[in-house]
Amino acid sequence: MTTQNIPTIYGVGGPVARIPDDVTIPQFFFDQHHELNGEALHLRQPTYFIDDATGRHVTGDEVRARVLGLANALHIRWNIGDGDVVCIYGPNHVDYSTVIWATHRVGGIVTGANPAYTAEELVYQIQTAKATVLFVHPDALPVGLEAARATGIRDDRIVVFDAVPGDNHLTVTDLVKEGLLQPKRYVEPRLKPGEGRTKIALLCFSSGTTGRAKAVMIPHYAVIANCIQMKQYANTRDAPYPNEKKLYRSGDVAIAVLPFYHIYGVVVNLHYYLFCGMTLVLVQKFNFENMLKSVQRYKIGHMTLVPPMVVLLCKHPAVKNYDLSSVKLLTCGAAPLSAELTHQVAKLLPHAHIGQGYGMTETCTTVSFPQLDMRIGTPGSAGRLIPGTAVRILKADGSWGGVGETGQLVVSAPSVTIGYLNNEEATRETFKDGWVYTGDEGYVNEKKELFIIDRIKELIKVRGFQVAPAELEGHLLDHPDVADVCVVAAPDDYSGELPFAFVALHERVRAQVAADPREAERVRQSILKHVADHKTQYKWLAGVEFIDVVPKNPSGKLLRRVLRDRLKEGLQAGRIKLVQPKERAKL
Repeated sequence: MTTQNIPTIYGVGGPVARIPDDVTIPQFFFDQHHELNGEALHLRQPTYFIDDATGRHVTGDEVRARVLGLANALHIRWNIGDGDVVCIYGPNHVDYSTVIWATHRVGGIVTGANPAYTAEELVYQIQTAKATVLFVHPDALPVGLEAARATGIRDDRIVVFDAVPGDNHLTVTDLVKEGLLQPKRYVEPRLKPGEGRTKIALLCFSSGTTGRAKAVMIPHYAVIANCIQMKQYANTRDAPYPNEKKLYRSGDVAIAVLPFYHIYGVVVNLHYYLFCGMTLVLVQKFNFENMLKSVQRYKIGHMTLVPPMVVLLCKHPAVKNYDLSSVKLLTCGAAPLSAELTHQVAKLLPHAHIGQGYGMTETCTTVSFPQLDMRIGTPGSAGRLIPGTAVRILKADGSWGGVGETGQLVVSAPSVTIGYLNNEEATRETFKDGWVYTGDEGYVNEKKELFIIDRIKELIKVRGFQVAPAELEGHLLDHPDVADVCVVAAPDDYSGELPFAFVALHERVRAQVAADPREAERVRQSILKHVADHKTQYKWLAGVEFIDVVPKNPSGKLLRRVLRDRLKEGLQAGRIKLVQPKERAKL
């Protein structure tokens, strides 16, 4: 089949709107207007950010001034310029975006690092990205200093976001003041037509479809394009309405609990919501009950979350103590949200639109977004393909499928990134002729709704039948004793693989189980029966192991590898024994 004849499914909303390819991210967001956000510029509130921890309001004018001051200081002190890399190590902060945009103003590149990283992990990112300046949150300073020493970053090139007692490093505010008190010395990049497509803005780390984390090269154009795509999609619902009746209303308040070092947080939570004219409540450290307080205090209308946070919304007893009636749209992404959880959170937020989105670091985030013409998105759906996006379906037999057929999702969009930094082999595997081979299995229906079945490498094969862990996890979360769960493949001589569940119990049940081994067995059998009563036999669990916490990465994705290793060790030691579904059927 020739390339021209491959079935291709296009996003809704017609051709994508104008995307400028000769500007940097801050030039697009601060120095000009786009026809899709003209109303947002006119009607937005002066406050861009609210620091959740202190209540401090930061206006747009202050943001601009701090960016200009910091950019000037970066150039004057260290001659940071075209292609130089700055690393940010820490959680969200009101000046996180200041560092991003100031670095872009002088032509540099930003790489954000997970504050939970060990020194060794941070060293790997700094060395891979070739960062020469390190911005560190005070809480992460000891690890940051250790990694800086190991990578040769001089002490005078380490900047803390806030002053630390007894520490003499410069703060962001020190540099801002320094830069504003001197004449502008840097020359801002003026891109040629098309240059925005290749000039790197961010290096975000992703494991891709396989292997160790790689630095994804994200150009300025990709971030700008994805914001325009999402806004154009929002307008398919909002365009006919006055501002006060829009779902994405200029003047709305959104909570920024997702980390800005992650692609979901930096593109959707930060740039897209600002493009819509919203005020962001910035959360440095996620605490569930504090998030509920913030929703009530600031009348937050937009919650952009990951599934573990939605699980807490549905299961945590504190929820009933807070007024969440201001929430108008809850969007979940980064991992699949089950139909069961979708309906639970819809009952909790009866006036809010509930939906999911799908994207990857490699696609510079959003491929699909919640169905805005429905209060509750189609159960199991990851939303609807947005304008400018095209999807192809690569079936298991190597042929190309069409609407309604299942296979690997192969995606093209104006936001697709350049590839992996200094890793040609991995780039060739994932990026082919402008298409991203996602490693995710799914399908698209006639309504352009996307359904993710699972990661191809995570599917469990039971006697040739495919079992999606996400399906069983969604069902298990509906069990009253289950607080969280991860399903992995257990090796089995007869079936090849069998599904095995690691379950975190609710606190009240955990205490009962700890006190009485008989209660543990009763709960275990109840969970096994919960699956056996509702799923076909090859999907039955081969066992249940109770754990305190289900391990996840910062974006909310389950760390199945950790639990697969734990299961393997338990089987080898004889501590864990599998039950064949055919044996349980006789009980």
